[in-house]
Amino acid sequence: MGRPWRDRGADAATQAYAATMTQAHGLPELLARVLAARGIRPKESDAYLNPRLRDLMPDPACLLDMEAAADRLAHAVRIGETVAVFGDYDVDGAASAALLAGYLRRFGLDVRIHIPDRITEGYGPNVGAVTALAEAGATLLVTVDCGTSGHAPLEAAAALGLDVIVLDHHGAPEILPRARAVVNPNRLDDLSGLGHLCAAGVVFLTLVAVNRRLRRDGAADVPDLTQDLDLVALATVADVVPLVGLNRAFVVQGLKVMRSRGRIGLAALFDAASLNEPPEAWHLGYLVGPRINAGGRIGDAGLGARLLTTDDAADAARIAAELDRLNRERQAIEAQAVAAAEAEMDHALGVDPDRPVLVTASADWHPGIVGLIAARLKERFGRPAFAFALRPDGTATGSGRSIVGADIGSAVRTAVAAGIALKGGGHAMAAGATLSGPDIERFRDHLAADLAAAVAESRSVASLLIDGTVSAGGATAEMVRLIHRAGPFGSGAPEPVFALPRHRIVDAGIVGNGHVRARLRSREGQTIGAIAFRAAQGPLGLAILAGIGREVHAAGTLSVDTWRGADRAQLRLCDLAPLD
Repeated sequence: MGRPWRDRGADAATQAYAATMTQAHGLPELLARVLAARGIRPKESDAYLNPRLRDLMPDPACLLDMEAAADRLAHAVRIGETVAVFGDYDVDGAASAALLAGYLRRFGLDVRIHIPDRITEGYGPNVGAVTALAEAGATLLVTVDCGTSGHAPLEAAAALGLDVIVLDHHGAPEILPRARAVVNPNRLDDLSGLGHLCAAGVVFLTLVAVNRRLRRDGAADVPDLTQDLDLVALATVADVVPLVGLNRAFVVQGLKVMRSRGRIGLAALFDAASLNEPPEAWHLGYLVGPRINAGGRIGDAGLGARLLTTDDAADAARIAAELDRLNRERQAIEAQAVAAAEAEMDHALGVDPDRPVLVTASADWHPGIVGLIAARLKERFGRPAFAFALRPDGTATGSGRSIVGADIGSAVRTAVAAGIALKGGGHAMAAGATLSGPDIERFRDHLAADLAAAVAESRSVASLLIDGTVSAGGATAEMVRLIHRAGPFGSGAPEPVFALPRHRIVDAGIVGNGHVRARLRSREGQTIGAIAFRAAQGPLGLAILAGIGREVHAAGTLSVDTWRGADRAQLRLCDLAPLD
């Protein structure tokens, strides 16, 4: 894949930390090496392996405006107010809306959830929806996973007599919208150090603060928020925020809640996805999250929030089946669009191989899949990418994905400030923008100028970091479970990568939706199954298929594959190298 392989823990300090964990703390050597290579120090190892919320939970009041938000929500509970919750159309938005609505409904409040349609309404609050919610009787509007840049709609809400609370985590402008409270750890004036939280994490901390306020006011019984950690875990993984500190505890504890299958909607979605084993973090990112997102991409954007709030098993099964169907439809649409985009970018890079940012657009693409196209281009070509759907009204709706070190969200915000984009924003790694169609070239030039240096720096040091070497015979299910004690893995907590030196590809073929499956044999005669996801048309997949019968060095991550009651290790391939 064009990257050098380097030892993640080669420096003397990391090796010393690993040795201390093994000798003084009794950790297995392999687990100690994995922890040390991720910056965990010996005295931190126990807390890292067993993260507890009680140790990592901050005082919610460290977030600006938190006390005002908690006071206003507690007041709504006391008077039985009608509350409108305005969310986003992705997993974080759906989970955040379900988390807040479920909490308020336990007190008997009438809660109206509104998730905007991606095409007709776009991202964030809009005047039409806010007006409809006020006319339906709401007197308090809470935006979750959006609202920080919603100046005009929130002004309209205030004019309609709505109090507004914003619970968000997106990058914030210098001037905030009119609201009773804007709770966002990424406000420019917020010093909480919690900018890594997703919106559901912000909502959870807000509900902790509301519980505290209600207890101070004499409430004898408040909801047990630990049972809602399944929603926070789902959103944290699906929104690809760093799995560090509090986020990691959210996911570890949330997965424990999720495994009890107490939330009817999630249990139905597990069944629809044929997930018959206890859910792990990667299941949330690759099986559960995409199905919830499918509603917002090409179907009814409100399906995810309804699924996560329903108490009716039949309703949950119906919604889960519809989301599963939409996800299959989305996959087919995506495959065609990605093929066209990759062909275009292959040509563009043939002309200009040093192009720092990729920008593509088409009138044939559904606005709901442009983020997926951008993600595939970023993965394939190793640089930031933006994809736009050209709309009949002359505008272009797009989404971008970036590489480590190149802040695409900041670049989009400067494009808005410069009048190049009509609106937009996002994170360092993902962003969205709406342009006037003719401005796509200006937008491409702006991103290239803004990000060129960061992209060049990031690509110059890009390498595949290896955590150790193993053979097909040594890669056992027990070994994989040992490694996974250091999990969950994800953004900010990379999954361990192992090299398998001198293994022969004895069989390979294309399976499923463009995946390449293979079997590798060591020189000692043991074999291991391997798979490279979405690789069939890329350089890795082509190398696997062309390498049948040849010896290679292989690299990838390890998982446990269960087949007919037997557990065995499986390699998820991320690179190959010839023996020479």
